[in-house]
Amino acid sequence: MVHGAMPTRPSKTLDTFLNPSPGREYEISFEIPEFTCLCPLTGQPDFATLRVRYVPAERCVELKALKLYIWSFRDEGHFHEAVTNRILDDLVAAVAPRWMEVEGDFLVRGGIHTVVRSAHGQRPRAS
Repeated sequence: MVHGAMPTRPSKTLDTFLNPSPGREYEISFEIPEFTCLCPLTGQPDFATLRVRYVPAERCVELKALKLYIWSFRDEGHFHEAVTNRILDDLVAAVAPRWMEVEGDFLVRGGIHTVVRSAHGQRPRAS
């Protein structure tokens, strides 16, 4: 068993880096299968797969920062709709994409499977 300080901690900071191809429209997608938060009414855990898709403009989100940001919701109470929109808002504020969509695909709670999709901007047309 290893003892000592945890090397990383949850964070609300979303670090970014310059888009290496800002003149080209291309899509970046992430699938995050281990998202957790708490039900704000019961305190029971909610589990979801988050899917993020975006067309970057000048900046891209850095993946370790994204992981720590997603981890920061683990002990917080959020409704599915609110947390999906909050994640979209925070990512849009960080990278100012041409287009972005966040999907929260939540496991069944109370016999109901919930999927929340929220988007920002106009999705580029395929060429």
